[in-house]
Parts: sequence; structure tokens; C-alpha cells
Amino acid sequence: MTRPGHPHPTERRAPGPAEGRGRGAARRVAPASGPASGRGSGGRIRAWAELLRVSALFSVPGDALAGAAAAGLRPGRGTAYAVGASLCLYEAGMALNDWADRAEDAVERPHRPLPSGRIAPAAALGAAGLLTAAGLALASRAGRPALTAAAALAGTVWAYDLRLKHTPAAPAVMAAARALDLVLGATATGPGPRRTAVPPPAGRADRTPVTSTPVAGAGAGARTVRRVATPAAALAVHTYAVTAVSRHEARGGSTLVPLGALAATSALGAVTALRALRKPDGAAALVPLLPAALYVGTAGTPLLHAALHPSPPLTQRAVGGGIRAMIPLQAALAARAGAVGTAIGVLGLAPLARTLARKVSAT
Repeated sequence: MTRPGHPHPTERRAPGPAEGRGRGAARRVAPASGPASGRGSGGRIRAWAELLRVSALFSVPGDALAGAAAAGLRPGRGTAYAVGASLCLYEAGMALNDWADRAEDAVERPHRPLPSGRIAPAAALGAAGLLTAAGLALASRAGRPALTAAAALAGTVWAYDLRLKHTPAAPAVMAAARALDLVLGATATGPGPRRTAVPPPAGRADRTPVTSTPVAGAGAGARTVRRVATPAAALAVHTYAVTAVSRHEARGGSTLVPLGALAATSALGAVTALRALRKPDGAAALVPLLPAALYVGTAGTPLLHAALHPSPPLTQRAVGGGIRAMIPLQAALAARAGAVGTAIGVLGLAPLARTLARKVSAT
């Protein structure tokens, strides 16, 4: 779905220096580009890349893939629809976020695409609407349960950006968005429509049962959601913790919040690893240990630094670490479910995200 690192479409962090929020941060960060850079096709592409924060997209596909793995299903066409829907809804949240913050950004982040004039506010709002529609259309191709999950996710994105971003409910809303993203992947990959056998008409020579039109399996969506409740909760806990830390980016000064986030992320990594070691699968049981260790190291080290020295720069680094840690957490959840190939594929997104982030900031 803050992006504190970008737990899903709505996961944009609360105002803070890492995003250029705060007058001090705005003075320290050199504008990535200015109005002049919007001239020409290259400048327009750059502006939209900044608005949509394309480098953050790599934290999205792992949700759907981890959801499919948790449901015990092999990724297929439905999973691809879920990934596409999730990417669209995530980007809708990015565009809507800047549209909602355009007045604030005009003062604190004048180099952003909207206040700099490189993209018109109406264009950003229109993009958010079109991307939301595209996401729902893609989800509908994967079936009614997937569409239901996508609609809930879209509603969460819009509610967060327009109403809840600056309220105490923001971390919980972001956590819900990330959990819904995983559920979307699981329901989209779930068993397709089943057919029911109908006895042939009386007097018919061929006694082969006639297959009726497809009907959705009753309760299939609900069963899938129950199966993925634990991994969805893991992503939600991580998202909540990182979002809570991000709310102190501008001023720093919080020791308890980074410590709480450190405890949460350490517990998540430990539980993922220990659950894997209990499985009598020999060497295969050790596979989740690598992504679990990467997750704890990526998220935990900067959180510890922020707790010991709660300055704005170290708090910002802790949020960035939490964002990057989302990918190994997704991989660990997939590996724990036995989807080793999926876990390796998700981990492969990490270096790509890091490379693109050097060119286009994820925040």
C-alpha cells in the first residue's frame, strides 16, 4: 500500500526532513530539479518520476508474491493482475499525496513537481483517479475476492491522503494498507471459479453429466484471508513501527519510539526464523534465515542508532532502513511458506531499488 519506506500506496511518511518537510530540511536539501527542468520530454519524464517516486515501486510486488506463497499457491496470471493492481494503487497514492500537500509543499518543498510548476495539480489529481481505476480494473480480472481487497485498499489510500495523514490514526491506516496489499495477492492467486455437475436431461442417450457455468467457490476468499492472516499481520506490524518513527523525523528527540520499533522488528525476524527451524525439512528449513537476518540487520541497526542518538538525521536514516527492510521481510515470509524461488526473486528487487533510488528519491 507511507511510505515510510513505503508500506503501500498510502505509506507516505508524516512530514519530516527526509521528505524535505520542515523549513530547515528544505534549506539543506538542494532542489532535485526546478521549473526549467520541466521543459522538454526528458524534463517531463523526470518530473513524473519524482511525483510518482518510481524507485519505491520495488517494495510493492513482494506483497502479492508473499501473499500467494502464504496461501500455498503458485504465482500465476491472477498474481500478475494483483501486482499490476497494487502498483497502480501505490502510484495513485503517491500522486494524490502530493496533490493534497501542494500548499504545504509550496512553502517547505518548492522544488517538488507541483509547486515548481512542472506538473499541474489537476494533472496529478487526474493521474491519481486514472491509476485507481486501472488498479481496480486489473484486480477485477482476478475475480471478485481480489476486487474486494483492491477496493478496500483503494479506499484506504484515498482516506489516508485526504483525511488521515496528519492524525494519530495514520500509522494504523498505513499498516492496514500494507496488509491489504498482501491479501490482494493471495485472493487474486486463489483457486479460480469451480464448475458444478448437473445431471443430463431425462431420456438423453449420453449420460455424461453436463457442466454448468462457472460459479465462485463459496467461502474461498474468506478461507484464503484466514490462511494469510499471520504474514499480513507481520507486514502491518513492521509498517506501523516504521510509520511511528517517521512522525519524529522533523524534530528527532524520541528514544522510546525507535526502541519500540527495534523491538518489533527484532521480534518479527526472530519469529520468522524460529518458525522455519521447527520445520522438519532439512536444509530447506534454513532458507528463510538469510532474508530474516537481512531484514533485522537492515531495519535494526539504524533504529538502534536513532534510539541512542535521536537526532533528525539519524531518525531519517532509521525510516529509510525500515523502507528498505520491507523487501527482505517479504522474501522471508515467502521462504517460510516454502516458496524458495519466490523469495529469491523478491530479494533480487533490493539492488534494483537501491540503484534507482540514487537517481530518483523514494521520498
